[in-house]
Amino acid sequence: MIQQIRYNKNLEWGIYMNINRLKQKQIPQHLAIILDGNGRWAKKRGLPRTAGHYQGAMNVAKIANACDQLGIKYLTVYAFSTENWKRPSDEVDYLMTMPVKEYPKYKDKVLGSNIKIKHVGRKTVLASDVLELINMLEKETNDHTGLTLQIAFDYGSFEEITQAFEKASQMGVKIQNGNDLYPFLYVTTPVDLLIRTSGELRLSNYLLWQASYAEFYFTKVHWPSFNERQLSKAIKTYQKRDRRYGGLNK
Repeated sequence: MIQQIRYNKNLEWGIYMNINRLKQKQIPQHLAIILDGNGRWAKKRGLPRTAGHYQGAMNVAKIANACDQLGIKYLTVYAFSTENWKRPSDEVDYLMTMPVKEYPKYKDKVLGSNIKIKHVGRKTVLASDVLELINMLEKETNDHTGLTLQIAFDYGSFEEITQAFEKASQMGVKIQNGNDLYPFLYVTTPVDLLIRTSGELRLSNYLLWQASYAEFYFTKVHWPSFNERQLSKAIKTYQKRDRRYGGLNK
């Protein structure tokens, strides 16, 4: 049985106070997260891998709400990579069907929030019902003015950069510096802080262009267990970093 987080008024108050303290210092405008460890989280609890993916999806909503409260403008989450098609077919089938199957349960909460949802990645090989859900979510949340939640689904940075250069060339645009390519990328803003959960220390073909000057934060906590306190810890670490972008601070 999937673990559920019990309501705790004192815990929520503590999180609220911590968010206010964090907002007194610099907050990353673009946070990216590699959602790693869903399967390991499930295995540790004697559950099927699909249970880990389900709980991981629920956790995206929770962390997105916390980011919205913090005033973060963009949250980009790595949900399914172009390489993940290599996984066992039953796991891939679950990941492709779970969003469509589960969405009706959470429709009111999703559309009732102020969070804008955007898909970033390929659309050429996704099933029609998945594309229909993506298009509906983008349309229905387009006027939302809070956090932009960018879901990297069937995303790969090599493919993104390659197609960006191809698009620029087709339009006769000469790329003279790094900023010139951004309008042609799926993700059009640089990353300030990139978090990877579950202890792995690699980027896995994720936001290679956008993360060129990002601060990295790695944690051994599996994604389904990554909560608001873990997020606060990562942001506190970010706030202590000296971001010089190749120069020297006076």
